[in-house]
Amino acid sequence: MSVAARHTRSNRKPARVKKKNRKPALTASSADKFKLYLAAVQSPDSEVEFMDRVYRKANGRLPALMREDFCGTAAICAEWVRARDDNKAIGVDLCRETLDWGLVHNIGTLPPDVARRVTLLNRDVRDVTAPKVDVVCALNFSYFLFKDHHTLSGYFAAVRKSLKSDGVFVLDAYGGWESQQVMDEPTKRRGFTYIWEQAHYNPINDDTICHITFKFLDGSVMKRAFTYDWRLWTVAGIRDALSAAGFKAIDVYWEGTGRGGVGNGIYRKQICGDNSAGWNTYIVASH
Repeated sequence: MSVAARHTRSNRKPARVKKKNRKPALTASSADKFKLYLAAVQSPDSEVEFMDRVYRKANGRLPALMREDFCGTAAICAEWVRARDDNKAIGVDLCRETLDWGLVHNIGTLPPDVARRVTLLNRDVRDVTAPKVDVVCALNFSYFLFKDHHTLSGYFAAVRKSLKSDGVFVLDAYGGWESQQVMDEPTKRRGFTYIWEQAHYNPINDDTICHITFKFLDGSVMKRAFTYDWRLWTVAGIRDALSAAGFKAIDVYWEGTGRGGVGNGIYRKQICGDNSAGWNTYIVASH
């Protein structure tokens, strides 16, 4: 179960190119781990599309100001301002190195007038409550680093203060019985293999440690390029923490399945989910 690779990517075959125009093969020594992460795990266009969808459903119009918590390289911020001329984005992350990379490679590649509509903050997400925004998102399970109810609900309370009266908070979560197993799952991408490793799970407190490794066609390996020390929160636990933080409307958007029971990337509001080996979901909360 590639818990972070949520959205189905295009299976269209690339056009053939002359051999001399092909990029050099990726290797562990030459590859950029942040570019690999973006190619393996993230799908910013799908995230923006979903946020637009749920906000428009609630308010009858599209949102304009979005904050991306735990933004990392700010890929979603970049996609957000690219989507519409009046969109603005704020990205918040504690890791200066990751923010700096995103400033160069994601924000820096935008036209200057578009890039100016992104603000990146090297701050704790719990300390940022202004300006009030239309949408806050915390995706790729980033908030799982808050391991107890008090801390998680405290973060959610800060988010609630950050939202306009008609704002929405968008999170994601994963689970299923395979998420509690020690296992590796390889997924092939162009030029490399992305390996999701679940290295540890404690059923007493739901602590889990996961890693991302990249393996290349020449056999070289970028071992554990990313490591996550999380609590594997249940949807019920997340909803309880949101309720404790003061959110009134909390909806779960469950992913549908296609052939062979594989997730199809289509999320619909549900009150009952399938008890399966692996699942992904969005949670949408509002005042």
